[in-house]
Amino acid sequence: MDFTSAAFWAALGSIIWVNIILSGDNAVVIALAARSLPAEQQKKAVFWGSAAAIVLRIALTIIAVEMLSWPYLKIIGGCLLFYIGVGLLGGDDDDGGEGEHKGQGGLLQAVRTILVADLVMSLDNVLAVAAAAKGNVPLLVIGLALSIPLIIFGSTLLLKVMERLPVLVTAGAALLGFLAGEMLLTDPAVAQRFGEQSHSVVNIAGAIGAAMVVAVGLFMKRRARQADLDTA
Repeated sequence: MDFTSAAFWAALGSIIWVNIILSGDNAVVIALAARSLPAEQQKKAVFWGSAAAIVLRIALTIIAVEMLSWPYLKIIGGCLLFYIGVGLLGGDDDDGGEGEHKGQGGLLQAVRTILVADLVMSLDNVLAVAAAAKGNVPLLVIGLALSIPLIIFGSTLLLKVMERLPVLVTAGAALLGFLAGEMLLTDPAVAQRFGEQSHSVVNIAGAIGAAMVVAVGLFMKRRARQADLDTA
């Protein structure tokens, strides 16, 4: 690996650029997962969640081509994204910090949510990153590692915007639902049974998924608030 060659720097730049472009939705879920934590724990959740997600993404990229051919993988991933979206929208975000133990539990839960969501949402993205790396694993590791600060910056910026515009939380959850709907119809098992679906049909499935996540999430949030009022 020649660090002085133009080909090396061109490939490295491609990996970083592709990863940043394709990580917009990942930055959204990072910000969503960390938004209910105290300020100092938000930074820890964003950093550790992003760093650990990049490590998993490196491993996933190496075997991505084979994994994406596995039937039912995207169906499982879509169901996980739906569950995460509903949980992020319908979860209680008013627990401001009731003790160190609960806060630490919230931090670990946020990091776990970031890891699972990023892993699922990266199933398609890693193919482009793998193509940019051209099979060079050390180059892949360096490129994805250098992407971490930029993803952290994007997630931190989104956190601040969400504090001022709470409607973006709903929009972020809807994005996860949209991605879940898309994944369900692009799974190899679905294509084998029902044929390759058109782009329009996939988009419709995504829109239905987005609507379902928002509807179920808001319903759960109202029910949780009503339960709190009943027990108050």
